[in-house]
Amino acid sequence: MNKSATILLAILGLILSQPALAQQGTSRVQTLRGADAAATDQAPPERSYTGKSPGSQKPVARTFSTQPPVIPHAIEGFDEVTLQNNPCLACHGPENYKNVRAPKVADSHFKDRDGKMLAEVSAARYQCRSCHVPQADAKPLVGNTFKGDVATAPRKK
Repeated sequence: MNKSATILLAILGLILSQPALAQQGTSRVQTLRGADAAATDQAPPERSYTGKSPGSQKPVARTFSTQPPVIPHAIEGFDEVTLQNNPCLACHGPENYKNVRAPKVADSHFKDRDGKMLAEVSAARYQCRSCHVPQADAKPLVGNTFKGDVATAPRKK
């Protein structure tokens, strides 16, 4: 009983002394966001896309072998992708890509989740901008030392 009471008193003493010890000798923690952490972040200035009209620039080189191609042209003024209409397919779909000299939608976009070929673009791949993004000529927000693997990736025949 005596040993249990000693341990209990020691634990109780530690618990009660923690707030006092925590305030001694500690400096105020500085945040990365500055003095007012609750302030709304400022949006960066809007940048224009690198490409102008479709077909007026070269494709952007990929950084790694499984990277989706980026959109090398501006997309302002394009209709939104809806269930009834995908404006990307007007140029990149299998019916028109040769006529407008645009890259064709990849065959992988015509497969369902089980790998079965479909007549239309798979619903899972229909929202193009989920993976494909336009490029802006902007300075990176943070430093980056990423080195891609495109040069070492095996080429498809």
